[in-house]
Amino acid sequence: MSHPILVTGAAGGTQGSTGRLVASLLLERGLPVRALVHKLDSRSDGLRKQGAEVLEGDLLNPASVQAALRNVKRAYFTYPVADGLLEAVTIFAAVARDAGLKLVVNNSQFQGTSDDPAFRDLQHAASFRNLQHRLADRIFDWAQVGAVHLQAPPYYENVRALVSRSVAEQSTVFLPWGQDATVIPLVGAEDVSHVAARLLENPGAPSQGVYPLVSETPTVREMTEALARATGRPIRYVAITDEEWANAVKGRINPHALDHLSHLWQYFRRGEERFHATDSIRAVTGRDPQTLEDFFRTNAEAIGIG
Repeated sequence: MSHPILVTGAAGGTQGSTGRLVASLLLERGLPVRALVHKLDSRSDGLRKQGAEVLEGDLLNPASVQAALRNVKRAYFTYPVADGLLEAVTIFAAVARDAGLKLVVNNSQFQGTSDDPAFRDLQHAASFRNLQHRLADRIFDWAQVGAVHLQAPPYYENVRALVSRSVAEQSTVFLPWGQDATVIPLVGAEDVSHVAARLLENPGAPSQGVYPLVSETPTVREMTEALARATGRPIRYVAITDEEWANAVKGRINPHALDHLSHLWQYFRRGEERFHATDSIRAVTGRDPQTLEDFFRTNAEAIGIG
């Protein structure tokens, strides 16, 4: 493949870091990667050592996006849970259309797995951020750049970030998830990344435009039990109010992410939709998705109990 594959968010963030994982997977398979990073640091140095072409830039800067997409035909698009998603998508889609991209693998959000189409329309978005992703998917489709949308629920990594401190200090999960029968659909960022990399490396056209990626649909009680088995210690769940949780995390996450997650917890608590696991990860990658319990076991040290 003579054209480099562009990977945005390639340095990785604090949780899922799918851009970094996708870049590493493609490089391991001997494919040329252009890694777009927000700033040059030790993370970008690591990518360069792996063989990536590293480019510093900003998805909100049209000139940066034009430089990043030069001589590119395939790209992975991801954007952090922060302000600016729709602006970044519009800029990227417009430049990608002008550049003649053939495939954009878009890291989107879940839009419901119910058979009822009402749960997938704009009026039933779980949060304002979720609505933005639904609109972003449409922008990419209108741009006709071969967009493929990976619609994923919260990552296992999100759960780890939410529970690690209180589990390490008090063996307790304090979250506003309501009763322990509340269902939270989940997926591992590693599996999302493997799907993205497989689609980007495949010379054939993707077989579908949307891949719903849901590995598990555990209840809060089942999540707590999986955490207890993985850590070998008793873990309890204590439901707290939205206000208590917001006060506890304020200053640790940005206002955009706080608003998104607060509304997401309310959406899950209402229990209006019946979630179910999907077979997309196995169908694309040929491997079984990681389980939440296996993720907990692998990340015991990061949770503070290893």
